[in-house]
Amino acid sequence: MIDRDALWAIRKLQASGAEAYVVGGSIRDLMLGKIPKDFDIATSASPRQVQRLFWNSRIIGKRFRIVHLFFGEKIIEVTTFRSEEENFEEGNNNVFGTIEQDAKRRDFSINALYYNPQNGQILDFCNGIEDFEKKVIRSLIPLKYSFSEDPVRMLRAIKYHVATGFALKWNVKLAIKKNAPCISSCSTSRLTEEIMKILSSG
Repeated sequence: MIDRDALWAIRKLQASGAEAYVVGGSIRDLMLGKIPKDFDIATSASPRQVQRLFWNSRIIGKRFRIVHLFFGEKIIEVTTFRSEEENFEEGNNNVFGTIEQDAKRRDFSINALYYNPQNGQILDFCNGIEDFEKKVIRSLIPLKYSFSEDPVRMLRAIKYHVATGFALKWNVKLAIKKNAPCISSCSTSRLTEEIMKILSSG
């Protein structure tokens, strides 16, 4: 059920000596019995190292640099493990770290699972499996920063609630109500991208 190009990219990254995993929403969807629309990869390799490995790659972003791998019209997103030590208030997001730190920097616990297709292991550093079994959506980023730092996360929280049928934790609901006006500070392109993802997911 895992995309062949994503598997190829993971094998190539691992062969270079880097850690590489399928991460995030695709693992959540697979556990729900759904075939994921997109497959994202997390790796210990830096964006420049990833770019040197793949001829079909392009580094994008300023706030946090990521690499897009192009396979015709399909894009596979590759992100480097992010550090937990970064300053949330200053939005300093281009600090790289370990997989454990990266997991704690993801938005919600059910999106912080890492799958290694080479050995079949799922890595869970944030009790994401427990939240999955309880059917709850819990924020990993402190809520006093999460939605003000990136208001689009509020849309994602609601999207995950609807798509999975899982309940939003009460503090997540409260933070969404408090930070709702922040959505107006988002760029049109960011909002359009998220809405298009929602519309294309069925």
